[in-house]
Amino acid sequence: MIDQEWQHVKLLVHYEKICEGEMESYSYAAPNSVSEAVALLSDNASVGRQTQILAGGTDVLVQMRGRGHTPRAILDIKALVETNRLEVGAEGIYIGSAVSSAVINENQQLQAALPGLLEAADLIGSTQIQGRATICGNLCNASPAGDSIPAMIAASAVCDIATATGTRELPVEEFVVGVGQNALLPGEFLLGLKLPMPTPLTKDAYLRFTPRTEMDIAVAGVGVSLTVKDGICTAARVAIGAVAPTARLVPEAANALVGTDLNDRVLADAGEACKASASPISDKRGTAQYRKKVVAVLCRRAIALAHQRI
Repeated sequence: MIDQEWQHVKLLVHYEKICEGEMESYSYAAPNSVSEAVALLSDNASVGRQTQILAGGTDVLVQMRGRGHTPRAILDIKALVETNRLEVGAEGIYIGSAVSSAVINENQQLQAALPGLLEAADLIGSTQIQGRATICGNLCNASPAGDSIPAMIAASAVCDIATATGTRELPVEEFVVGVGQNALLPGEFLLGLKLPMPTPLTKDAYLRFTPRTEMDIAVAGVGVSLTVKDGICTAARVAIGAVAPTARLVPEAANALVGTDLNDRVLADAGEACKASASPISDKRGTAQYRKKVVAVLCRRAIALAHQRI
């Protein structure tokens, strides 16, 4: 009901709160079009005002209450037609940046085409959170442990980015550039994701390891996509997460798979490639050595799962 009331209204509302004796000022805008959103982003950037995009808002609202969260403009894009676009067809798949995890998780065509990506999306938060959270928001947050990111990379997802002159595209593996940092330039925001429609001979999988079974972040994660014809792997993509500053594509693991029958030795080689590509930290949730071992195991298991699905 609230969303409907705001949908075609342009607002600039100032929200103030008292935090440790200091006044913090936030502004809020709900543009009616992509061009208007880009203009607001550009205007704010020109005067040095930080802007944060609101799509699902599950992280933004928590961050607003955190220490060190400086005043900024909140730009609400969740009512834009373009960001709510969800298309699944023979020519490809499009997932808008405001489409919630709950919506994609219930889409039967996506369940059949990209089970691995949906597995990753289903790991982000509780059922209640997934009613608002978006995988594009998970991507833009650029956490090293973002579950959806390795799955997106494995599925060959490409970012559709709104710019002042139209749009530009960027592979997901190039979008996250550091911890909490993405490749969006001033005046840009993520419209959605473009993914190829997998053939019946192609399937994906995503696996992660966490200390707890529910609502925890990954110690390590692996996304895999395989194409297998007549028992031989003809194409593969392998991506790892939570074991480096950014999720990363591992071409060496894919190279170990292509042209083989995916036997145990080949899976072990791919796992070792993931282990070699990882550069994890040690913390209270696991040592770097442990994370490297786990990512190799997850790689082998994810390959076997994707293969089984084919």
